[in-house]
Amino acid sequence: MAVEQVQAPTALIQNDIVVLGVLAAVLGMVFWASSRQSGFLRRFFDLVPPLLLCYFIPGILNSLGVIDGVNSKLYNPVASRVLLPASLVLLTLTVDIPAILKLGPKLLLMYVATSVSIMLGGVFAFLVMKAAFPATMAGDTWGGMAALAGSWIGGGANMVAMKEIFGVDATTFGQFAVVDAAVAYVWMAVLLLLAQRAASIDARQKADTTALDDLKQRLVAYRSQHERPATLTDLAMIFGLAFGTVGVAHLLAGGFAPWIGEQLPWAKRAGLGEPLVWIIAVCTVTGLSLSFTRMRRLDGVGASNIGTLLLYILIACIGMQMDIGAVFDKPALLLLGVVWLGFHIAILWLVGRLIRAPLFYFAVGSQSHIGGPASAPVVASAFHPALAPVGALLGTLGYATGTVLAWLLGLALQALAGQG
Repeated sequence: MAVEQVQAPTALIQNDIVVLGVLAAVLGMVFWASSRQSGFLRRFFDLVPPLLLCYFIPGILNSLGVIDGVNSKLYNPVASRVLLPASLVLLTLTVDIPAILKLGPKLLLMYVATSVSIMLGGVFAFLVMKAAFPATMAGDTWGGMAALAGSWIGGGANMVAMKEIFGVDATTFGQFAVVDAAVAYVWMAVLLLLAQRAASIDARQKADTTALDDLKQRLVAYRSQHERPATLTDLAMIFGLAFGTVGVAHLLAGGFAPWIGEQLPWAKRAGLGEPLVWIIAVCTVTGLSLSFTRMRRLDGVGASNIGTLLLYILIACIGMQMDIGAVFDKPALLLLGVVWLGFHIAILWLVGRLIRAPLFYFAVGSQSHIGGPASAPVVASAFHPALAPVGALLGTLGYATGTVLAWLLGLALQALAGQG
């Protein structure tokens, strides 16, 4: 999800170090409250997952002007460029790749259905909104939709690539960045709520969760088998492995991404000239490679827990970019996003019903596109902490396909707008 840097009213707290302290305090209080075993708090957290509050409370603080999440540097570069790749190293380090492959073709089919539903949904939303609000759909709105498709199929790099390819006006791009954030964040919140009811939903839909349950049991059993109290040496190894890999990834990506962008124009158009793509790729591949070695035993001393904590910090940083009031500035464009997302949800839910896919496949397939690699592991971990690597893997696939598919959709929308 891409959010454009904009000028905002002066926030009460502008020092990012203080903002980080506020976010840390929010996380601490939420998890302390969720750990209560009785009383109102226990009943409250039976309905509302802690992850949702870690996401919405920073958004409320941003909307009230307590903090300035959009212009803060905590998300970019700290959370998205450092904590995200570090968490991917630790989470993929513990993944059981053979077990994931046993999830079968249904997961891949849901992923493909997600891409197709977003492309068809873009055309459907354009035609519906053009008939209902022709003034809103005039000009280069179609180009803004192409940029949004880049974000919803891939990520921020793909969204910017569409802006450059179709020459989208900066104002239009900014408006769709707001639509992107507003719609995607709300949808993520819905998925987090649904995750709490996954068992009952799967039972009603008669979904086949055998492979998924087996994967969770394998990962949990492996962790319990190797679980022991962590020593300072263990923690230092985890810290060194995670952030050492991030450092190497930044070093390699910093030189390789500009080079490949200059040498291969098609790669730059595909978003492969963005360092973040390669940073995530290096960290993911490194973690997956180490999962076949004895380093995987670090999960027994808390590697995945530390990776999950980094994800919670990331989600708080994502949440603090949300401006609840800004979504009402362009209600028609917001409606466009809702119609588009609604089409995607309906198609994906129908495919899931037909193949009896677990809710997890639906949720992680959708979030790997709409939210991207930054938030797909978060939604996956809401179903079970051990499943976060599955979200990470699916989220990174969008970088490879996002620009091409969004470009094709952009050409179709351009023709429908009569500007082809």
